[in-house]
Amino acid sequence: TIPGAIPLSPVTRALDDYRPPEDWPYRPQSFKRMDETSDTGFYIIPRFVKHIDDEAIDALTALYAAVFSTGPAGKSAFLDLCSSWVSHYPKDLKASRVAITGMNWLELAANRQATEWTRKDLNGDTHLPYDDNSFDFITNVVSVDYLTKPREVFQEMHRVMKPGGVAVISFSNRCFFTKAIAMWIADMNDGRGHARIVANYFRFNPSGGWVNISTVDISPGYGTWNPSNPMWVVTAVKA
Repeated sequence: TIPGAIPLSPVTRALDDYRPPEDWPYRPQSFKRMDETSDTGFYIIPRFVKHIDDEAIDALTALYAAVFSTGPAGKSAFLDLCSSWVSHYPKDLKASRVAITGMNWLELAANRQATEWTRKDLNGDTHLPYDDNSFDFITNVVSVDYLTKPREVFQEMHRVMKPGGVAVISFSNRCFFTKAIAMWIADMNDGRGHARIVANYFRFNPSGGWVNISTVDISPGYGTWNPSNPMWVVTAVKA
C-alpha cells in the first residue's frame, strides 16, 4: 500500500486504458533542449536548495519508507541518480550502502545519507561505475526530464540493479526549463503523459527487463486549493 496514493487520479490510472507502443515511440527531436550547452557548465555553481516544496518532499519520503520496507532491513543497497545534497530518504534509513551520483561535487559531498558519491553527467557518459546486480533500490527525483539518453541510462539502471530490485522515478511540474527535453516541457502539467513516457522508458530498456511497471499520484494538494507541488511516481521491478 502506497501512503497518500490517490486512486482516481489520471496519473495513478495512467496505464489502465493505455495501449503501449510495440516499438520505441520517440524520435531524436523529442530529446532536444532549448539550451544544448554543456550540462557540466550549467551545474558548476552549487545550488543548496530544494527543488520541490516540503509537502511534496514529505509525500515522497513516506512513499520511500513504504517501498524500502520491502527490502532486508539494514542490508539494502541504494543508488540515488542525479542526486544532490539531499536524497529525501527517510531519516531513520538503515542501509548497507547509499551511493549517489550527480553534477556538483559540493552538493554531493554535503549529502549526509550517502556512503559514497560520484560526479556524473549522464547526458555525456551514461555508464554507471558500479558492478552488475549491486543495488536493491534505485531512485531518481525530479530529474528524469533532463535525460537526453534515457534508453542507455535505464539499461544501465537495469544492469546494476539486483533481480527483484525496485526502481522509483518521481517527478513534478517544476524544472530548469531550458535544460528539460522538448517532449516533457510541451506540457509541464501533463502528469499522466509524463508517467506514460517513464513507463515506456522501463518497457523498452531493456525490452522485458522490467515488470510490475506502475504509476501513482501522491500529490498532497490533489483536489484541493492547496498549492503544494504535484508529486507523481513510476515504479518498476527488475525481472
